[in-house]
Amino acid sequence: MKKMIIQGGNRLSGEVTIGGAKNSTVALIPAAILADTPVEFDTVPDILDVHNLMIILESMNVKSEFSHGVLDIDPTQIVEAELPSKAIKSLRASYYFMGALLGRFHRATLTFPGGDNIGPRPIDQHLKAFKALGATVIEEKGTVHLDAPNGLHGSRIFLDMVSVGATINAILAAVRAEGTTIIENAAREPEIIDLATFLNNMGAKIRGAGTDTIRITGVKTLQSMNTHTIIADRIEAGTYLSLAAALGDGVMIHNVIPEHLESFTSKMIEMGVELQIDSDKIYVPKSSHLHPVTVKTMPFPGFATDLQQPLTPLMSLADGDSTIVDTIYPKRVKHISQLQKMGMKIEAHDGMIIVKHTEKLHGAEVSAGEIRAGAALTIAGLMADGQTVINNAGNILRGYDRIVWKLNRLHANVSIEDDSSVKIG
Repeated sequence: MKKMIIQGGNRLSGEVTIGGAKNSTVALIPAAILADTPVEFDTVPDILDVHNLMIILESMNVKSEFSHGVLDIDPTQIVEAELPSKAIKSLRASYYFMGALLGRFHRATLTFPGGDNIGPRPIDQHLKAFKALGATVIEEKGTVHLDAPNGLHGSRIFLDMVSVGATINAILAAVRAEGTTIIENAAREPEIIDLATFLNNMGAKIRGAGTDTIRITGVKTLQSMNTHTIIADRIEAGTYLSLAAALGDGVMIHNVIPEHLESFTSKMIEMGVELQIDSDKIYVPKSSHLHPVTVKTMPFPGFATDLQQPLTPLMSLADGDSTIVDTIYPKRVKHISQLQKMGMKIEAHDGMIIVKHTEKLHGAEVSAGEIRAGAALTIAGLMADGQTVINNAGNILRGYDRIVWKLNRLHANVSIEDDSSVKIG
């Protein structure tokens, strides 16, 4: 088990560059097995999820190499094989192999994936999409068996609830199916547009990505001709924006797509943070006299559920009570008890999180229950007096590209220790 050790109290300044989007990357890597040629991705974040997905690829005889942000994947010798359950269970997004394998081989068998424990995230909408495309679905003992011996055929799919995962899986399965598929009530996240762009550049026929209706005309082959550059990670960007406003003396954040962050930056501006927003970068000046705000998470373009926790430490500096209502994952509250250990005045009741003004935080031993909870604890640890030890820091490393290196370049004092107490800087 990895631990993050933070010596708090340092003011931060300088520049940081945001990596490629985790939520795009974990869909693009499974999508690569649909190609009949080698594939190359650029601006790939160096996170544990990428390395776990590479282990899954290897089990199917798909070679991959990752160096300096470039990931090469060669699916031309792919074989059907049992996927490693340990890697599958370590990250939720491994379920995208369901759609990709169904699209490639017309069958797939996967154990139920793991990942963050933030409350129920059923895959019934994914399975509904697969059935509509002609697959039979059998669930038994934590395993899903998908089979379409006569191939997949285009269909109309109406998602009962807006689901990023189900939208992506439906696209992956439909892109090489016969005929036309229409996905209605589709999610509109930027990561879905990124996936569609990658597939279209290989010859797919996907229209409407970024709207609530996506039309897909199936093709027989997908062939990569160019390197695909992954979009900037809006959740990582929001995390550093919150961090910079909470304890920065002037921080420039590069490789940002401001349009993807409007719901978040508007709340920061409402709080009194005087952001200077450019076309691909945002400068965060030293902030003071912050005002409380109310946040309600919604599907994109609303306020992202993944950003409610990273904003929490900044909210504790406001001169009043801020509130959060998470309509996406109401049970996303595991960070609250950990922040309370550090002295934060935060509580949850009646489906609402209330963050009160907190004069000072103090270091403590806490645990990162999932990625974004870990981000909130990291920011709080940097704000706190004394040393903070975050257990289960592997969850943080799952989602944040080279976070220790980036924080220390901003003059933080952060390190990672593994079981043998060897520091990893």
